[in-house]
Amino acid sequence: MRNRGALAAMAAGAAALTVATVVACGSGPAENVGADEVTALASATGTPAPSASATTSGAGTSSVPVSEGTLPSGGDTVPPTRLAIPAIGVTATVRPVGVNPRTNEFEVPPSVDVIGWYRYGPGLEADAGSVVIAGHVDSADQGKGAFFRLRELDRGDTLTATGADGKPRAYRVVAREEYVKSKIPLDKYFARDGKPRITLITCGGPFDPATRHYRDNIVVTAVPA
Repeated sequence: MRNRGALAAMAAGAAALTVATVVACGSGPAENVGADEVTALASATGTPAPSASATTSGAGTSSVPVSEGTLPSGGDTVPPTRLAIPAIGVTATVRPVGVNPRTNEFEVPPSVDVIGWYRYGPGLEADAGSVVIAGHVDSADQGKGAFFRLRELDRGDTLTATGADGKPRAYRVVAREEYVKSKIPLDKYFARDGKPRITLITCGGPFDPATRHYRDNIVVTAVPA
C-alpha cells in the first residue's frame, strides 16, 4: 500500500491500498495458487454475510461489505493486535481500521510498518468468515512496508495472529492470488460467512507513475493450522 493507504480497490497500497515506490513491486507472484480452495472456504455454510454499503476507489470502484457501518454484534470480538509471518520476516502491530467517511476507502494505517484489521468484519474468535488484514507494500517516503514481501508467500507457509486477549493463533497459507483492483471479488474476501480464515491484502503488479498507484492487489488466504 502506499502511504495513503486504502484497501481501496480492496486495495492496500499507495493511496488506496495502492502502495508505493516508483517501481513495480518486484515481478509479483509467478502464478496464482489455491484459488479453488479459497472458493470452497467462502462457499461453506456459515453466518450470513452483511450487505455491501461502502465503496472503495483506486484503479476502479468496488463495494466493501460494512453492514451499514455497524460493528459485529456482541462484546466478545477479539481484534488481532500483532501478526508474525516468519517466512517473509514480518512482525507487525495491527490496528483496527474502517472506511474513510469522506472517500469511502478502506483506511490502512499511514505508517508502512503498521497493518490494519478491518474492524467491521470478524475477529479472531469467530468460527466463520474472513478476518481481513491489509498493509502497505511500500512508500516513496517511508520505504518498504510490512507487506513488501507478501507476494512471496506460498501454500504451507505459516503465520501467527495474536489477539487482544493475548492468545496467539496459528494459521497456514492455502492460497495466493493477484487481481486487477477493479476485478477483485470483495464479497468473497470480506465475507462474514464461510469457514474461518485470515485474508491478507496489499498492492502489487505494475506501478503507474502518473496515478502513483499499483494496478493490482495481492491476496493471501490462510486457515487455522
